[in-house]
Amino acid sequence: MNLIPLVIVLILFLLNVPIGFSLIGGSMIYFLFMTDTMPPDLALQNFVFGLESFPLLAIPFFVMVGVVMNYSGISSRLLKFADLLVGHMRGGLAQVNVVLSALMGGISGSANADAAMDCKILVPEMTKRGYDPAFSAAVTAASSIIPTIIPPGIMMILYCMSARVSVGKVFLAGYLPGIFITIVLMITVDILSRKKGYGKAREKRASAKEILIGIKESFFALIMPLLLIGGLRFGIFTPTEGGAVAVVYSFIIGMLVYRELKWEHFAPIIKETLYSTAEVMFIIVGANLFGYYLSFERIPYTLAHMVLDLSGNKYMFLLLINLFLLIVGMFVEGGPAIIIITPLLVPILSELGVDLVHFGIVMTFNLAIGGLTPPFGSMLFVCTSILKVPLLNMLKETMPFIIALIIALFVITYVPSIALLLPNLLW
Repeated sequence: MNLIPLVIVLILFLLNVPIGFSLIGGSMIYFLFMTDTMPPDLALQNFVFGLESFPLLAIPFFVMVGVVMNYSGISSRLLKFADLLVGHMRGGLAQVNVVLSALMGGISGSANADAAMDCKILVPEMTKRGYDPAFSAAVTAASSIIPTIIPPGIMMILYCMSARVSVGKVFLAGYLPGIFITIVLMITVDILSRKKGYGKAREKRASAKEILIGIKESFFALIMPLLLIGGLRFGIFTPTEGGAVAVVYSFIIGMLVYRELKWEHFAPIIKETLYSTAEVMFIIVGANLFGYYLSFERIPYTLAHMVLDLSGNKYMFLLLINLFLLIVGMFVEGGPAIIIITPLLVPILSELGVDLVHFGIVMTFNLAIGGLTPPFGSMLFVCTSILKVPLLNMLKETMPFIIALIIALFVITYVPSIALLLPNLLW
C-alpha cells in the first residue's frame, strides 16, 4: 500500500501529465487519504516552503545569464574563436559546432539553449557548405550536452541541493570531464566526416597572431568561468551570489564592452527567464512534497538495503545504476530526474563509499544523454522543430554520437580521477 503514490506518479508520467503535477498528485493522495502523520494543510505549507530556499535563487540567475548571452554578442565572438581553433580540421564546421558548445559551457548551463542557439547561428552555414541537415542536427544535439557538464550547469546545481554537496567542488569537477567529452565528440566527427567526405572550414590552420586576436576579442566571455570558480573557491561569494554576479557581469559586457545589448532586449530577456524559472521551480516544489512521502515511508533506506543485499560491490552498483539512469533519461527530463532520484541514491552511495562529487558528474552526464534518445529527448525535438529535419533521419545520424557518449560515460564512471583531480588539487 505504501507504494501506491509512487505507482500513481509513474502512471501520470506515462500519460504525459506535466512532471510537477504528477509529483504533486501522487503526494497529495498520500497525505489526504493514506496517512495522518502530516495533516494536509501542513503538507500544503511545506509545498510553499519548498521555494523558500536561498540556494534556489541561483537557478533564475544562471538561467538569465544564458538568455543574456544570446543578445549580448558573446555567442558570435565565441563562434569566431572556435573557428580559429578547429576550423582547419576535417569536418571543420561540425568541429566548430562541438568546440563552440564547450566554450558556451562556461556561460550557459542549458543544453536546450545551446542547441537552439547553434541551430539558428551555425547550422544554416553548415547546410550552405553541403552538410546533410540531419547530420548537422545530430552534431548540434550531441554537442549541446557539453554545457551541462562544464559549469555553471543548472543540473549540477539541482544535484548539489539534492545531495547536499559543495557546488564549488562539483563545478570544479566538471571541467576535465567536459574537455574529455569534447575530445570524444571531435574524434567521432572526424571519423564520420572522413566517411561522408566533409571538408575543412578554413584552408589552413590559424596563425598564432590570429588566435591571439581571437582571444582578445572574446576575452571577457572566456574569463567568466574563471571568475565564477575563483569567487566560489576563495569564499568571495556563494553560488547564489555568484549567479547574480554573472548576470551583472554579462549585462555590463553586453552593454558597455560589446555594445550589442539594447534596452529593447530587456523585456524578452525577463520573459524567457521567468518562463524557464517557473517551470523548474514548480517541479522542485512537487519533488519536495514527494520527498516528504518517501521519507515518511522510509523508501530510500529500504531501497538502499535491498540494493546492498543484491550487490555490495560498488563497481557493479555503478554499472547497474548507469544502465538504470540511461533508461530513466529516455522518459524523464534530467533536472526532475535528479531531484527525484538523488535522495534515493545518496544513502546507498554513502554506504558503498562512492564519492558524491564524482557521482554528481556521472549522474548529470548520464541523464543529459537522455536528451538525445527517444521518446522524450528534448534536444531531439529542439533541433527537429527548428531545422525541420525528419526525426527518423536525425535519429539515424545521432546513433554514432550516442555510442561515443556512452563510452565516455563509462570511462568517467570508472576513472574517477578525471572528475576529482581538480577538486582535490585546488579545493
